[in-house]
Amino acid sequence: MARVYNFSAGPAMLPQAVIEKAQAEMLDWHGTGMSIMEVSHRGADYMSVASKAEADLRALMAIPDNYKVLFLQGGASLQFAMTPLNLAQAGDTVDYFNTGVWSEKAIKEASKFCHVNVVATNTSAVPDRSEWKLSSNAKYVHYTPNETIGGLEFQDIPDVGDKVLVADMSSTILSRPIDVSKFGLIYAGAQKNIGPAGLTIVIIRDDLMGKARSGTPTMLDYKVAADNDSMYNTPATYAWYMAGLVFEWLKETGGLSAMAAVNQRKADKLYAAIDGSNGFYANPVKLSDRSWMNVPFTLKDSALDAEFLKASKAAGLTSLKGHKIVGGMRASIYNAMPEAGVDALIAFMADFARKHG
Repeated sequence: MARVYNFSAGPAMLPQAVIEKAQAEMLDWHGTGMSIMEVSHRGADYMSVASKAEADLRALMAIPDNYKVLFLQGGASLQFAMTPLNLAQAGDTVDYFNTGVWSEKAIKEASKFCHVNVVATNTSAVPDRSEWKLSSNAKYVHYTPNETIGGLEFQDIPDVGDKVLVADMSSTILSRPIDVSKFGLIYAGAQKNIGPAGLTIVIIRDDLMGKARSGTPTMLDYKVAADNDSMYNTPATYAWYMAGLVFEWLKETGGLSAMAAVNQRKADKLYAAIDGSNGFYANPVKLSDRSWMNVPFTLKDSALDAEFLKASKAAGLTSLKGHKIVGGMRASIYNAMPEAGVDALIAFMADFARKHG
């Protein structure tokens, strides 16, 4: 069976070249006679995989030397708790932007450990600077650069002065170059732009570690993870290996600047198709704040949703159903989605609109 164009928000499409390389190495990794899944994480063979993955990620993102890169588990959702446990004490104030479902989840979790001040709330447009209500004493400022469900994205890094900036980059990391030095902490679940589910990347400035509040579980202490090279316990070895293959692929395809050019082109043409459909399709997000990675859209008649999904699947375009919270459709067009996949979706959408308009 031919591979389909998978528009899932995560676990998401992986580069075919990466899957093929993993397939070729599945039973015998580098002449060891073992799968990489069977290699001890503390052995020299696997340590070479881990160190190369980190080195490649550092090169891709130009991560400064005073930042640690951690390969953890638990997804971004565990980071909702780890962040306040490590960066603030009980009773401290922390600032959070609320721009969608994942921001709300982060706020709810942080509220168990700190006083959360909501800086601004808007799910259809990035809050205007005039609306921000930053705390003078916040231990950090948290935001979600890209809301996977709602399709809202910050196109610029918020200027929060000398406050520690924390970002959940799960659905936007590696999609374009960023200035890591503007952040104190970046975290991202792997299953969108990095690799298979089960791995979480954390990039944290050195001076922010070693301050976890009393009672923080050992496994949730960033310093413990850093001091043990992300191997305090057995890590997600296969997901880590796969992430390393994705990093290699990104380097081979020109790095993040080249990837950004492709990603912007994919997003621009898909939004143009939506906006140019004479109202048959619609996107709810402010034009300047639309996500490059997750494109939600609705049909003019929701009664056509089931037929759209059935026909698109038959055309080899899968996982286009929108999140249950917002309904409609959603096309996630991460790095691994080739431009040909977006072109195929656009052609299908135009044909569907002609038939049902």
